[in-house]
Amino acid sequence: MAAFTLAHLSDPHLPPLPEPKVSELAGKRVLGYLHWRRKRHKYHRREVLDALVSDLRAQNPDHIAVTGDLVNLALEAEFPPARAWLESIGPPDRVTAIPGNHDLYVRATRRRFAETFSEYLGDEAKDAAAFPYLRKRGPLTLIGLSSALPTPPLMATGKLGASQLAALERLLAGLSPQTFRVLLVHHPLRSGSPFKRLTDSQKLTTLVKRHGVDLILHGHDHVHSTIWIDGPDGKIPAVGVPSASSLAHGLYPSAAYNQFAIAREGNGWRCDMTVRGINDAMRVREIRQIRLI
Repeated sequence: MAAFTLAHLSDPHLPPLPEPKVSELAGKRVLGYLHWRRKRHKYHRREVLDALVSDLRAQNPDHIAVTGDLVNLALEAEFPPARAWLESIGPPDRVTAIPGNHDLYVRATRRRFAETFSEYLGDEAKDAAAFPYLRKRGPLTLIGLSSALPTPPLMATGKLGASQLAALERLLAGLSPQTFRVLLVHHPLRSGSPFKRLTDSQKLTTLVKRHGVDLILHGHDHVHSTIWIDGPDGKIPAVGVPSASSLAHGLYPSAAYNQFAIAREGNGWRCDMTVRGINDAMRVREIRQIRLI
């Protein structure tokens, strides 16, 4: 049987940032806007994002997962172009999205992500509280979580919360290992910064160890990352990607995405990861291939 291909990109922070209304520049948005004007606009570039997406389309994956931070300050004017951008990647049956902390940057627009991208979320009824959700595509079951919530200035932490974790445990307990289970969450399960961590990551790790999944995909840290989480039948890879619009700067690499080739092998699964990223000439090339499972 041919492998099913799943592409993963994250944190496009869709540029350019629309000019905010004066009434929108309050609280956390003021600092975020100043940071964008001083630094972030220099390395989140639309031409980078467009080059990466063009290459992704040429690879023609069976499905695409986008793990959050489509926008920057969650301004009302950011959501229509972000919706148009997501539609340019593919239709809802070929693309799955979850929110990042920038998508729920402030309380005033905390529901806009779910309203704008509802068809790209779960296959059942959708609203701002419809997490976790399931989507079945080929041999895959995609499990979408929301770790995003408005936080105070200078904080970018995430939290799943007791009700979402309880619902996730019920879902995982009912899933068959005959399907390849992919968990999507914006924040990584381990973070080196207390200001960017998933505050209830240990509870999520406990659920994964008890019930198992086959692959965890995340964004948020804007770096290449693969760690291994204990599962009931062995180690589970948790893989993060850089920002999909970023030029290399400081400790952060240039934009990249991962593509996973997933197929049955004997009584289990095989999963091979190909990393594709942009170079200084604004061309996307293969960086490496890795057998994960």
